[in-house]
Parts: sequence; C-alpha cells; structure tokens
Amino acid sequence: MLASCKAALFLLCACILTVSFVCPGIKANAQSDEENSTNLRLYAQSAILMDAGSGRILYEKNGHEKKPMASTTKIMTCILTLECGNLEDEVEVSSYAAGMPKVKLGIRQGETYKLRDLLYSLMLESHNDSAVAIAEHIGGSTEGFAEMMNQKARDIGCFDTFFITPNGLDATAQNEEGEVRVHSTTAADLARIMSYCIMDSPKREEFLTITRTPAYQFSSNGRSFSCNNHNAFLGMMEGALSGKTGFTGNAGYCYVGALQRDGKTYVVALLACGWPNNKSYKWSDTKTLMNYGLENYEYCSLADMRIREEELNPIPVEEGQTQRIGGKVFAQVTIAGKKGKKEPEGLLLSEKERIEVKKELKESLTAPVNEGEEVGTISYMVGDDVYGVDYIVTKERIDAIDFKWCFTKILENYIICW
Repeated sequence: MLASCKAALFLLCACILTVSFVCPGIKANAQSDEENSTNLRLYAQSAILMDAGSGRILYEKNGHEKKPMASTTKIMTCILTLECGNLEDEVEVSSYAAGMPKVKLGIRQGETYKLRDLLYSLMLESHNDSAVAIAEHIGGSTEGFAEMMNQKARDIGCFDTFFITPNGLDATAQNEEGEVRVHSTTAADLARIMSYCIMDSPKREEFLTITRTPAYQFSSNGRSFSCNNHNAFLGMMEGALSGKTGFTGNAGYCYVGALQRDGKTYVVALLACGWPNNKSYKWSDTKTLMNYGLENYEYCSLADMRIREEELNPIPVEEGQTQRIGGKVFAQVTIAGKKGKKEPEGLLLSEKERIEVKKELKESLTAPVNEGEEVGTISYMVGDDVYGVDYIVTKERIDAIDFKWCFTKILENYIICW
C-alpha cells in the first residue's frame, strides 16, 4: 500500500495558447509591414510619437539616436523639484546661478526667491539662472542635482539619457575612467520623461498647472517680474496639454509636447528640428505627428481582452492528498493581482495591429503545492512587446502523500470493512 502511494514524479511542462483579438472599431489588416509603412515628411533629425498611457512608440524617426536636447531638459528639472521640494521654500541665489547666460530672469547673488516663482520662470520663460538656483537648492549643487536627474531617468526606464546641467546648456563631463559624456538624450527617452510627468508622477497635476499657465507675475526683493508662456503649441491644436521648447547651437530647435483628445493622450518629442531661421519647423512636425496619431489610432481597453477565472481549468497534481476530482487530484487555480510595474488600462492601436493573448499554464504539478503558488501567466501582447500580464496561482494548499496519510487511509478502510 505504501509503495503504491509513492508514485513516480512527473516533469512539469507548459501548455501554451495564443489568441488574437481585434478591438471593436478596429478592423484587422493582413497587409505586409512594407505595404503598411508610413513615411511622414518631418524636419526633425529625430522624432517620436508615443502613446503616453502605455509608453508605446507609434511612430519613430531615428528615435534612439543620442542628441543634445537643450531646454527640454527643464521638464526633468521641474518634475524632480515638484517631487522633492517645498514650493514655499526660500531659495538663495549663488554667484554661479546669477552668472548664467541668457535667457535669464536676472536674479542677483544673495537675493531670495520662492521656489514656486522660480519654477514658473523656469517653465514659461525657460530662464537658465532660475534652473541653477533651483538645482542648488534641491540637490545642494548642480552636480548633486544632476545625479538626482540621472537616477530619476533610470527609474522611469530612460537609459540613453545623461544629464549634466539643469537648464540644458550644452555640456560635457568626464568620469573617473576618463570617458567623456555629453549632456544628451534620445527622442524616445524624452517622450518617456514627458509621459511620466503628465501621467504617472504624483505631482502631475502641479506640473500641468505650471506648464499650461499663459502668464505669471510675482514680486521679490523689491522687484516685479512677469513671465509669459512661450509654448505656442498650446494654442495650435484642440486638446494641447503641455510642452517645452529648447534651443542651443549644438542641439538646434527641440520640442516635447503632449495632447489629449477623445480619450487618447499623445506625446511628441523632436530633436535637431532645424536651426535659425527655421524656428517654426518644430510646430509643423508636432502637428504632423499629432494628426497622424489622431487619424490612425483608436483606443483599445485591455479589460475587454482579459481571460476570466472561470475559463481556467484545474491542473492535475501528482502524489497529492486531497481535492480529488474524478479519481485524480486537481489544483483549482485563480487569477492573482498585478505585480511590479504599472500596466496601462488600454492601448492605442492602428488598423493593422491586434492584441494577442498568450496563456502559459503548467500541465501538471507535484505535491506539495502551496496556496498562491504561481503556475502560469496570461500575457497581453502587441507584436513581441508585452503590455499586460495576469498571474495564475493556486487557490489552496495540497499536501503530498506521506506515511501518516497512508496509515490513516488504511485505518479508515479497515474500520469500514470491519
């Protein structure tokens, strides 16, 4: 009897099921990638159109090439300050901050300003001296603040970005190994940073309030100041949400902007979008990309695609004591909560795209099986990219057959027979 209780172990293997879903309102298109390819006429050397909700890149032109980004840097300076600082703080101006080149507010060494006022100066007028005063206050020095900027970039998944200055002025730095680094990013990383600022940051509402303000006035040190918003895109398209311009001799004209309309949120990032006298190129490219997104993508909710718990079959368990169904032991399974990184609620898809649901479930288990043990996943994918994952886990524990259990069963059978 005991020998029969000790059955041989079975190897675990995966049972994989892949199902494709097309969102309501989006027709499937079987054309080749070559037939579906779109080449927009853009001035920018690097450009990205991103779905801000999911981080999906919807259109790309050299989107992963590293380039200087000028004052678009200041969106990171702003969001980091909002998250780490107190807007009522008094900021004392150093000689280094006061000595920044134009464009500048004109702050003077020894003066004090409210952090809130300096942020409006930073984002509306793009003042370089305000950026340094803010960085020194939050980070202790511009170098300390740059370390915070670079860490924040890594935290949100931007690994091709390197910050040296808080204002975006062209700069290089040498590390301990003698490697020379340039103040730079990619259009993809810049779009990702803006998406974080408007979608995921705990200070996103404050960020939007500042960057959407048409004009701001304040007084300090016996002087009055007026700041006007130079983000002309805010008045160019319905739903324009936020943005930041930039220019240096090395970077050329740069821009990052966001738009929200009909439940869709887009971010456009442009690097090296012309040099003087081509200041308007960035607005043309931004509108081209935004209109492309609005015309070619529809929102698809991941919730509509999710597999329900009742669609999951129980899994056979070898050498298990309980939960017998049809003469075999089965583990009942359920769908657990999400793990780790935040998942989008839905995706923007074009006609040629579809969400694939891929279920991977272990074909069998061997006792003991713990409650909550992960036995499979359900992935929601577009192409090779995974945008959502459900985890399949066991509902309860199943102990392994042992001597005590066998003895109890023998005793129970003996008593029944007797």
